[in-house]
Amino acid sequence: MPLVAHNNLPSFDRLRDEGRTVLNPQRASTQEIREMHIGLLNMMPDKALEATERQFLRLIGESNQIAQFYVHPFTLPALERGDDAKAYIDTHYDTFEDLKAQGLDALIITGANVAGADITQEAFWEPLQEVMDWAWNNVASTICSCLATHAVMQFKYGQAREARGEKLWGVYSHRVTDREHPLVRGMNTIFDAPHSRFNRISTEQFAAAGMNVLAESEYAGVHMAVSPDGFRLLCFQGHPEYDTISLHKEYKRELARFENGELDAKPPYPENYYGDDLVARLDADEDIKSIDDVLENTWRDSARTVIGNWVGQVYQTTNVDRHLQFMDGIDPDDPLNLRER
Repeated sequence: MPLVAHNNLPSFDRLRDEGRTVLNPQRASTQEIREMHIGLLNMMPDKALEATERQFLRLIGESNQIAQFYVHPFTLPALERGDDAKAYIDTHYDTFEDLKAQGLDALIITGANVAGADITQEAFWEPLQEVMDWAWNNVASTICSCLATHAVMQFKYGQAREARGEKLWGVYSHRVTDREHPLVRGMNTIFDAPHSRFNRISTEQFAAAGMNVLAESEYAGVHMAVSPDGFRLLCFQGHPEYDTISLHKEYKRELARFENGELDAKPPYPENYYGDDLVARLDADEDIKSIDDVLENTWRDSARTVIGNWVGQVYQTTNVDRHLQFMDGIDPDDPLNLRER
């Protein structure tokens, strides 16, 4: 079902331009479909802030559940931002304090651009823990992506990430390791997913934390794992949300850093991503006008499936909450009560 443009976030107009259904609040209010409110803690750096926002909005909007989706982006003030990004956030983003007061059904936490292994020294470490602790007790389920997975594994389960020695980036084959779990229902048993990181949580560390690994790559390691209760926390080390062109943009940024003298060596190409013909064209410095037309996307269907399954589980869980509210004499159709947990 559709996203609802409950504020003037520019991404809503971009998604409409792509032909996606985004309702205004007036149109949404005429439909007898329940609301689902999902927080999006966007920790990505300024250049990737809006793109990451759109990536998760697309996945949520494509999840094909019987709900209207209100997505509430917010960030952490401790993250360093440029003036333009600060103005954008002040204009279009919610604050964590406001969202705590209003309530959420579920939460998504993005990664962040931190290469060092020790994330406890980062300025966002304490405020990120506050968000995760609140979410554990106040939303049905939280998705953590990449660095957010590493953070929650350390502060909640005592499993600190390890440096890999070199960057893992590219598109890798994965195998579903628990085919009966509802979050992977309907997925191909073998599928691709992008990764981009310098650090890792190993299979053994996930096991030590009692996490159930749902999908793993022989080369890239654990991609997807879920908390011992089976649903409250869904962790990705990869990036199922990535657009087809995301790794290419990242490569171009790394290449620019090399050309500016910030890197000692030219960055390697993302693995299993460009293909031999495209690598030859890039090696020849060919000016490729529309690289979107020559890149392949081999992970979108699996990403849609798992996010759709996750949204469905959130929907079922929050419907139980609504039933309990009704039994307690609270009107579940009151919009305020829909969001109180």
